[in-house]
Amino acid sequence: MPPSKLPPTIRQQRLGAELRRLREHAQLSATQAARLHGATQSRISSIEGGGYPVSADRVRTLARLYGCSDHRLVDALANMTGGRTRGWWEEYREILPAEFLDVAELEHHALAMRVACAIHMPGLLQTPEHARAVFKDVVPPYDPPEVEHLLSFRIKRQAVIYGEQPTPLSTVIHEAALRIGFGGRKVARAQLEHLLDMSERDHIDVRVIPFGTGSYPSSGSGIIYFEAEVSQLDTVQLDTDTFSGYVGSQPQLVRYRAVLDRLEETALTSAKSRDLMHNIAQSM
Repeated sequence: MPPSKLPPTIRQQRLGAELRRLREHAQLSATQAARLHGATQSRISSIEGGGYPVSADRVRTLARLYGCSDHRLVDALANMTGGRTRGWWEEYREILPAEFLDVAELEHHALAMRVACAIHMPGLLQTPEHARAVFKDVVPPYDPPEVEHLLSFRIKRQAVIYGEQPTPLSTVIHEAALRIGFGGRKVARAQLEHLLDMSERDHIDVRVIPFGTGSYPSSGSGIIYFEAEVSQLDTVQLDTDTFSGYVGSQPQLVRYRAVLDRLEETALTSAKSRDLMHNIAQSM
């Protein structure tokens, strides 16, 4: 599929949505904005839908027409331009669903991430053996080649937490996820030992909500919070039995920041979380 015909990524859609928000805040219709910009109404609509590549200069021009004086926001929006990022994930374009690639692109650009898990280990902290066991447990089952593609994709995603400038990662995991034991005792113990090792890194914080706490503010939802250059451009991925997708409106961002804050307050400290993980691993 030619690049121009590819559906917009979540990141491109977000850029377009923010430009639309600026236009609406200026109380301009798409037709009025097009006239001021010397473009067609359909071009403005296509930009706002994320379907038309937009340059940094065009973003700055539109922001100026819309009277936006928030220079940090305009700079951050300009940095989101340039069309589809040609990252490593593009090699999976014809292999995996687009939503998998969107996660990798968001992780690549995030300045920091916050994750909450009730049942599964955070994908960025899974061992290959644990991840394979999880993929094999999906209903309906994946074919063996699909499992291997998903596995290699997940492991490549983990590059963001390694290297000279790794992305800071804060996670809250319920004790249930530590005890399910995907793949059997040997795999489960190796996964816990890996989690312990990773939690010792300066840029990774792992906290556990133990059984008996009596509270889990997110009601079991899997949450990944991607922090951007400015908080207005943060993005949240939600994963539940009934919904899997992205949210980014200001009320939603405020809500999920509060949810994650509550989860971190409910969880054990990092040190006590490591003690619990160590005890569970030793019991396997």
